[in-house]
Amino acid sequence: MDMNPSISKGGDLPAAAQRIERLRTVSNGLQSELSRIVVGQGEVVRLLLTGLVCGGHMLVIGVPGLAKTLMVKALANLLGWNFRRIQFTPDLMPSDITGTEILQLDGDGHRRELAFQRGTVFANLILADEINRTPPKTQAALLEAMQELSVTVNGKTYPLEPPFIVVATQNPIEQEGTYPLPEAQLDRFMFSIQIGYPPQSDELEVAGRPLRARIPEFQPTASREEFAGFASIIDEMPVSPHVLNQAVALTSASRPKGAGADEYVRRYVAWGAGPRATQHLVVAAKASALLDGRPAPELADLKRMAVPVLRHRIILNYNALGEGIESDAVVNHLLEAIKS
Repeated sequence: MDMNPSISKGGDLPAAAQRIERLRTVSNGLQSELSRIVVGQGEVVRLLLTGLVCGGHMLVIGVPGLAKTLMVKALANLLGWNFRRIQFTPDLMPSDITGTEILQLDGDGHRRELAFQRGTVFANLILADEINRTPPKTQAALLEAMQELSVTVNGKTYPLEPPFIVVATQNPIEQEGTYPLPEAQLDRFMFSIQIGYPPQSDELEVAGRPLRARIPEFQPTASREEFAGFASIIDEMPVSPHVLNQAVALTSASRPKGAGADEYVRRYVAWGAGPRATQHLVVAAKASALLDGRPAPELADLKRMAVPVLRHRIILNYNALGEGIESDAVVNHLLEAIKS
């Protein structure tokens, strides 16, 4: 395995090891504290933390009452980040998110000038609640911020302060009055995380908790600057050619017009995952290995991250809709079909 020089050189190893251990300490602390607030949902919390250390945006899908909003608010509280919740509604305007210029008097009160008033997007962690309830024009107001870490208003570009992460939620039940996210925006989300109903033992614990319990105040587990630096640790991680080849094989096999597609994919898939999905799959596998205390990702990490990374990037056709085939089934088929 080819090692990245910044990790493999003897002089740099102690510093790199300390950074990795610090990342794991912060992650374990966040998981431990979140378990006091959110009952169960261990894998969901793990995916949220994986996305955070990667600096990736996440889409969380689940029916009402599964603590989607609570998880994100508690996480922001634990991190001590600047947090904003945007409730997406049909009448929400792009300027409500990005901000707008308003006419104000100057300091002497004599001359009027345009001053930019920042919108809610100027924060570190954004909760885009029920993002599919607002029209595409308003949904697209987040696109530049998610991709470029900046906002452009009236021809002027305003940078956002890192770290900047969007966690969007969707309700999969009610489709009336909703606007499905464009594929271009879906592709900006590193993960699509689906939350199911809790087991009965967890629900019993939830039932015994006060309905209006408040999130306690916590001391931040890491500074924003330190947390932003965790992404550089992931960038420096070595990846074996075998793992890279497997990641490319998985995504390319999801494309029905590609040479690697089999009959199952050609029958049920309209469009497969693109190169950004391959990048996200590799980065997520790196983060998964780090959180488990391993210095490089393995095939097991790819398999663990494959469904949340690929499920929202595989567009099914009418054959799949008619037969009740979901994108998760396609990803699981690919994992079985692509031999390691």
